[in-house]
Amino acid sequence: MIAYTMVGTRNLARALAFYAPLFAEMNLDICWEDDASVCYGKKDDLNFPRFFVGYPFDGNDASIGNGTMTAFQFPDPEQVNKLHGIAMRHGGSDEGAPGYRPQYGEGFYAAYVRDPDGNKLAFVVYPAD
Repeated sequence: MIAYTMVGTRNLARALAFYAPLFAEMNLDICWEDDASVCYGKKDDLNFPRFFVGYPFDGNDASIGNGTMTAFQFPDPEQVNKLHGIAMRHGGSDEGAPGYRPQYGEGFYAAYVRDPDGNKLAFVVYPAD
């Protein structure tokens, strides 16, 4: 059920000095890396939960809850749409309406919400390939 988790950092180099040896010991691969974040998981297995560490996407300082997100994976966009709607009807706030996010890969479909306490959740569909 868990697709990926992301935690924020104020210093990516320092964070990687901590996480790299831990995930190497766990035999996890680097699946994504850019100037803002690094992702660990099983490079050839999109069904294996991934873990990101990076700068918060909103540009604000990493703090409790900011930059932290749990994602839940589903097989089709209709489930993402439905879950986004349920969240909105039950006190959630929109952090990104359902839709394709081509910057994360062709076919990547997602919606982002915050619960009433501000915790960020994502509902995602990975590309078929």
